[in-house]
Amino acid sequence: MDRTEIKTILPHREPMLLVDEVVKIDEVAHGKYHVRGDEAFLQGHFPSRPIVPGVILCEIMAQTSCILLKEDLYGHTPLYRGLDHVKFKRQVEPGDTIEIKAQILQKKLKSYFVAAEASVGGELCARAEMTFALVPNEVFLNQK
Repeated sequence: MDRTEIKTILPHREPMLLVDEVVKIDEVAHGKYHVRGDEAFLQGHFPSRPIVPGVILCEIMAQTSCILLKEDLYGHTPLYRGLDHVKFKRQVEPGDTIEIKAQILQKKLKSYFVAAEASVGGELCARAEMTFALVPNEVFLNQK
């Protein structure tokens, strides 16, 4: 699916929509994001040598992972509950295409436990185990 289709599932919008395409094969989400170089997060990280911040790599993995929650996402907003076993192995730079693989490890009620990896050119960049809570939109939108 392309960005237009992804927007029917995820609540994210530009400039924070960080998945260009994704396909689900069996129970694994395979996503891609091409780092164009004009992203706001690159402007100050670092001006003389821009690299994608680790937290942004986690967000890219998270958004790809949430495609796996498609059936339960309608009427809900996915929020992080945890990031575990996060490792960064390679810097990601403008021009790189990040490839993500994600799969659900476990589901408990409206909580999902997911494992994800990001790579560039077959070389591992980051990996993490993430936990998401699906919060009903009427609750999420009325919280302060």
